[in-house]
Amino acid sequence: MVESVQKARHRLLSVLKSSALTPLSFIWEWVYRVRRSFYEYGVLKKHVFKVPVISVGNLSFGGTGKTPTIIWLTEWIIKNGLTPVVLTRGYKGQLEHSSGLLKSGQKFRLNPFDYGDEPLMISNKMSKGAVIVGKKRAENLLKYFAETRPDVVLLDDGFQHLQIYRSFNIVLFDATMPLQNYRVAPLGYLREGLSALKDADAIVISRADMVTEAKLHKLLATISESFHHSPPLALTKYQALGVYDVYDNFVYSIDQLRGLKAIAVTAIASPDSFYRYLESFGVDVVEKVSFPDHYFFTPEDVNELLILASQQSAIILCSEKDMVKMKRVSLDNRILYTKVEVEFMSGENELLNALSKVLHLDSSL
Repeated sequence: MVESVQKARHRLLSVLKSSALTPLSFIWEWVYRVRRSFYEYGVLKKHVFKVPVISVGNLSFGGTGKTPTIIWLTEWIIKNGLTPVVLTRGYKGQLEHSSGLLKSGQKFRLNPFDYGDEPLMISNKMSKGAVIVGKKRAENLLKYFAETRPDVVLLDDGFQHLQIYRSFNIVLFDATMPLQNYRVAPLGYLREGLSALKDADAIVISRADMVTEAKLHKLLATISESFHHSPPLALTKYQALGVYDVYDNFVYSIDQLRGLKAIAVTAIASPDSFYRYLESFGVDVVEKVSFPDHYFFTPEDVNELLILASQQSAIILCSEKDMVKMKRVSLDNRILYTKVEVEFMSGENELLNALSKVLHLDSSL
């Protein structure tokens, strides 16, 4: 009886909350629709550059795998003989509100406090090209265009950055996000409504291996109702390459992680997905420590983690993005990170064929 009353109370609170927030959600979505229409019909002007611009973005708040996808894309572009430049905000870095340039192969001034964690991670993976950091991306591209001489520009987290004309829009979804969150804020986790998918040239579903086929089918049905064209659709997962130390030396294979005690530390948007990922390898996660996304670790944080690891006779495991910041405050060899790369479960050829047309490449390469 008590349980039934509690359930009824919970349903009533949910209804009241939904009723109160629905008008705000409608206004939020309407504002974004009007803004997108203003750019579409030329009321607000776009900067047009003489090279192809590929946007990698999403509709939701939080992580959907944009950085690993950008890295995969830069590698493919470079493999095809082109020079990429990545435009990124450099969230929470000192240069976010001004500008900064990271050239590939640059091994000095690599400070995440200046550039942000994700730009450094991307730059470290690029064999040629550059990463331009700063909130005013069009101005910054103009500033550094002659110096970087890109063949193609990648606009990181760019689906809502309409000030720059783009040749191709890749929109990412995280398969693990609950379906009830697919509503516009503040009712759900969407920045703008699914109707914006009319501008999507390709859809990529990340972490597709971490959900059931039924959940994946429902997600695909939900988003497919929102566009009247048939963009390439790809499913991806993260392929673990191994565990590395602060000096980027190989330490463990994934098979060697089974049964190993670990303190799992993360400062990413989706910490639970990182924990589940480690547990899927058989890691004995004895402690889960979460910090806010893009958090800058302090020496005190690391000392507490090292004490905890000693007490638990465990290693410390973080993501590759977190290690960019972790190594700035400690070079202790008990701190390790998992190195991953994007692996396509389906749709890779269709996506690459579409991109090849935009970049005027031979799609057979």
